Amino acid sequence: MRVKITLACNDCKQRNYDSIKSKKNNPDRLEMNKYCKFCRKHTAHKETK
Repeated sequence: MRVKITLACNDCKQRNYDSIKSKKNNPDRLEMNKYCKFCRKHTAHKETK
């Protein structure tokens, strides 16, 4: 079962990216380093609701 998720910047809390993940393989919240255009740097982005 694949679901659509939204990734938000941990620094400025802006929701920047949409992605798809498998709930079966990744039941926990996803976190990855992505580029934030508001902070103008690479920051950690965490899955939000």
